[in-house]
Amino acid sequence: MITVHTLGPTGTNCEKAAHLWLKNNGHDGAVKLHQTLEDAVKHMLTTDQGDVLLGCIVYPHLHHLVFNNLNNLKLVDCFVMDTHNMVFASKKAELEEIKIVGSHPAPQDLIHKVPGLNKELSIKLLNSNSEAARQCEVDAVDACISTNISAQSSGLTVLADFGPVPMGFSIHAKII
Repeated sequence: MITVHTLGPTGTNCEKAAHLWLKNNGHDGAVKLHQTLEDAVKHMLTTDQGDVLLGCIVYPHLHHLVFNNLNNLKLVDCFVMDTHNMVFASKKAELEEIKIVGSHPAPQDLIHKVPGLNKELSIKLLNSNSEAARQCEVDAVDACISTNISAQSSGLTVLADFGPVPMGFSIHAKII
């Protein structure tokens, strides 16, 4: 059985991609979610030989993971998949109430595409789209860029829906 190590918590585009990769490649396996891809690499390198890392090509510093692990990991596959719908969501009904927006670094530019949003807001960078929704749910941020799945599971209202984004994902295996 193969384990795909990738970015969590549940509801990330990486989780969706990991399940798709297992299915499309006929693998019986599991998906293990980590707080960051850096944590996933560390954990993966201590596990069985068959485990792989799934990364998103827009993940900040993916290049560091690749080049810092040239002796440990090799790129073995790449594929494109539509992400979950990317959304701007909040528990607040009025845009003028939004002062702090949580986002993973990769999709943060979507914040500036929300019509009518105060341009003088702060952006709090978080480890994943799912984590951004969870931080909004507990009022650590006023709104977030996240996936529709994570926004829904966190009880947020979608204020702008950017739709799915065709996205690249990479699969890295341990060098034996």
